[in-house]
Amino acid sequence: MVKPFSHVVVDGSNLATEGRKEPSLKQLNEAVLSFIKEFPSTKITVVVDATFGHRVDRRERAEFDDAINNNELVAPPAGAVGRGDGFVLTIADKVKASILSNDSYQEFHEQYKWLFDEGRLIGGKPVPNVGWVFIQRLPVRKQAGRDTAASLRRTKSVRAPSRPMPVPKTPPPNVRISTSNAKPAAQSQKSVATAKPAPKLNELTPFLNFVEKNPIGTKLKGVVDSYASHGVYVKVGEVLGYLPMRLMANPAPRSAREHVKLGAGLSLVIVSYTPSRRSVELAVFGVEPAGAARTPARTTTQKAAAISRNPVRNPVRNPAQSKKAKRRRQQPKPVQKKASSKKR
Repeated sequence: MVKPFSHVVVDGSNLATEGRKEPSLKQLNEAVLSFIKEFPSTKITVVVDATFGHRVDRRERAEFDDAINNNELVAPPAGAVGRGDGFVLTIADKVKASILSNDSYQEFHEQYKWLFDEGRLIGGKPVPNVGWVFIQRLPVRKQAGRDTAASLRRTKSVRAPSRPMPVPKTPPPNVRISTSNAKPAAQSQKSVATAKPAPKLNELTPFLNFVEKNPIGTKLKGVVDSYASHGVYVKVGEVLGYLPMRLMANPAPRSAREHVKLGAGLSLVIVSYTPSRRSVELAVFGVEPAGAARTPARTTTQKAAAISRNPVRNPVRNPAQSKKAKRRRQQPKPVQKKASSKKR
């Protein structure tokens, strides 16, 4: 059992590649969420290499860009000495934090001797049928005097702290280049640096717990907490939800301040979630848009049970037989001549 920690710096590139050749943002998220669940009072800082966004799967790059813009992930500045490892150790040394990583940082042992102190290094691995398991560890010391081929290969793969990080030759995956309105590189970097991250409405753990327990369409009670420019914020349990004026009444009121008062209790319905802002959009019960409250779909087992109870109403047909029957129905029926009633 790992004791509680006040602040932990996560080596994101290391955990994302644990047991893999290429980093996985999904695996990194699972590791961080498991650690937060086990140690909810610990401050978390997640650091990744500057090339992390180029190496993850293309389907994860948009989520990676959002995480960088929202300061959920931190990457070292261009040209940083020691690359990602040096940045992780610099942060941990500055705030006296522990490090969550399976790396031993052998090239930094002389500079950061506190790596060998108890509780400063934590390891983590995903265990099948169990999940992520975290345990305190000590770094493996670098063995001198070994000239084997394996040692030489490891030496080549060790990232030297004295080399500056190479600048990528290709643009980041979230940058779109326009041939008609091309901007200078310095101006583009300045706009990226000055971009403000989207504000978070709720803390991560309460928001995730709320989403898990309350699907879209859930009816609940809330209390008006504060006013916004186009609506109000409503306190629902441990989270804040947003109630826009267009979903307060039909027709929508001209002013939220005139329509509802602070501290007023409302009967609400969950309309949608915005994970990037950890926001819950609400509507007054009876004013929610069509399709907000949906009935859960029947499972495959329930459908099979319904068919077995009503075999005539739910026949299982061969597709070829269905096509033949359809053609027979479409063909015109021959006209039958009536038999003459005269006797011969």
